[in-house]
Amino acid sequence: MIDKKLKNRSNFFWIYAVIFAVFLIIFFFRSSFSNPKKIDQDTFFEILSKKKIEKIIVKHKELVQVYLKKEFLNENENINNYDKKKFIGQQNPLQYEFEIGDLQFFQRKFEEYKKKYKLNTVIDFKNQQEYTITKFFFDYGIFFVLLILFWIFLFKRISAAGSGPGGQIFNIGKSKAKLFDENDDVKITFKDVAGLEGAKEEVQEIVEFLKSPQRYTKLGGKIPKGALLIGPPGTGKTLLAKAVAGEAKVPFFSLSGSDFVEMFVGVGASRVRDLFEKAKEKSPCIIFIDEIDAIGRARGKSSIAGSNDERENTLNQLLTEMDGFGTNINVIVLAATNRSDILDKALLRPGRFDRTILVDPPELNERIEIFKVHLKKLVLSKNVNIGFLARQTPGFSGADIANVCNESALIAARKSRKKIKNQDFLDAIDRIIGGLEKKNKIIKPNEKKRIAYHEAGHAVISWLLEHASPLVKVTIIPRGRSLGSAWYLPEERQITTPEQMKDEICALLAGRSAEEIIFKSVSTGALNDLERVTKQAQSMVVIFGLNDRIGNISYYDSTGQDDFNFSKPYSEKTAQIIDEEISKIISEQYNRSKKILKNNEEKLVLLANRLLEKEVLFREDLKKIFGERPFSDEIDDMLKKTADNIT
Repeated sequence: MIDKKLKNRSNFFWIYAVIFAVFLIIFFFRSSFSNPKKIDQDTFFEILSKKKIEKIIVKHKELVQVYLKKEFLNENENINNYDKKKFIGQQNPLQYEFEIGDLQFFQRKFEEYKKKYKLNTVIDFKNQQEYTITKFFFDYGIFFVLLILFWIFLFKRISAAGSGPGGQIFNIGKSKAKLFDENDDVKITFKDVAGLEGAKEEVQEIVEFLKSPQRYTKLGGKIPKGALLIGPPGTGKTLLAKAVAGEAKVPFFSLSGSDFVEMFVGVGASRVRDLFEKAKEKSPCIIFIDEIDAIGRARGKSSIAGSNDERENTLNQLLTEMDGFGTNINVIVLAATNRSDILDKALLRPGRFDRTILVDPPELNERIEIFKVHLKKLVLSKNVNIGFLARQTPGFSGADIANVCNESALIAARKSRKKIKNQDFLDAIDRIIGGLEKKNKIIKPNEKKRIAYHEAGHAVISWLLEHASPLVKVTIIPRGRSLGSAWYLPEERQITTPEQMKDEICALLAGRSAEEIIFKSVSTGALNDLERVTKQAQSMVVIFGLNDRIGNISYYDSTGQDDFNFSKPYSEKTAQIIDEEISKIISEQYNRSKKILKNNEEKLVLLANRLLEKEVLFREDLKKIFGERPFSDEIDDMLKKTADNIT
């Protein structure tokens, strides 16, 4: 309906524009009719001697206007057919004009010509103003009236469009928040939010505040003014906020922190005021500000003076509005960010955001619940194992899991299947983590052989070490930027011991160790492995205090202020010790991996040859070569139950 009205307004606008243009053309065209031809005095007296002039008018003693007789109009080249028709039966039109220097001399000469040629030409003098107000209005009034009406219409159109799409000139200070209420089709409750059990428990209390505030206020308690959702991208912060509004059944204002930002001074603060005014009218309600770090960044940390004044003004207005709420207003502000470390401290104090709710990536049981939600709409085969898929996706957020489910459906459809199989989910996980499979990539035989031994080295060490992640499959098919890869089923730990970290470093270095054992040289293929190894060893020494020489010291800054400190928090002597200990850890694990591979060189060669033959090997293939894994645990037991799904 709004689009139709805007369309009609646009049509009327063009009609008025065309009419205005037509009158403008007529005005200038009409003005051109009365433009006389310029001549000199000699030409005038020549025409005068031929008895063609009806009269002349001398204006202001210097300009002479010449009017011809009707019978001589055809001879005048300045008159077209339109002029002739127009002036039939009317006063003769102005034809010529010229300027004179001495009026007395001109007048004497004119009288001489009249006597000499017996002329009846009339001379008239006009020294007063040519146009009176009345005459000017009749000549040009219509044009100016149309011009004024046109601008009034244009002004009203811009004002009307200011409240709709595309017109923001007169409502630039208005809030851009989108309102969800009981009339909206978006209905989300806690049933639609899988996992996030801890976060749901905390926000459930906010729902109770909005549903029955008297339950808390009668005991003297105050309703919290705000809650801040903190977590990585895709973990469900926005979804959780919408579920709060759905459960409480109250109006829900949703907008982003960047919606307050504008190039004009004072607009951000004006939008904050307008937002809170609307919220008070809809009370009880919820205001949800997504990505609040866009305006909530800590003040006074910009290197350029005055570069963030407008953002700080917006933040100051937000702080004022939140602090100005009364206890009986029943408006709660929810905000979400994944960069809580850079937020202003005044924003996080009690009385503004009273609650800080952590929305972490889902754990194993929570991922199972999230998979169940997204699998409801999919056509699945019987061999799909949700528990195995949940273990295959450690660190995945809810958005990542939704992407896996969608990608698996696309892969199954690409293969013309009627149902989605377990392998389709595994392919989808590989696609998301590793990238697109590149089967047509040209690789030289000697390079392919080196890649096979590199990946086989990873597989052997991960199989033989106790704390290494269990292998799921290994492949030498290029995918994304990698030429080969080994897929593991990592154990989800809450704490990690030095032995576990060293086993992981050893498994990462096994690829380069296998290359050195077989080819007596190494290649650049271990770049990603070395990067991860260096970070792992560095964290053991510098962050977690797991080194004997450094001791129980951590140089980690959890406040996030280390970016502004350009000096190292330790001396040069300590820095040298850190470098030595990092190199020592890596060297020890590299020699350890070489020793293990040399003791199992025959099995390494057999595994690499089978990998060259099949390109993809699964856990069952390693069992045929190495036997059962010597370190069985609950993960291994789970894999035994679902091995048929993998193959």
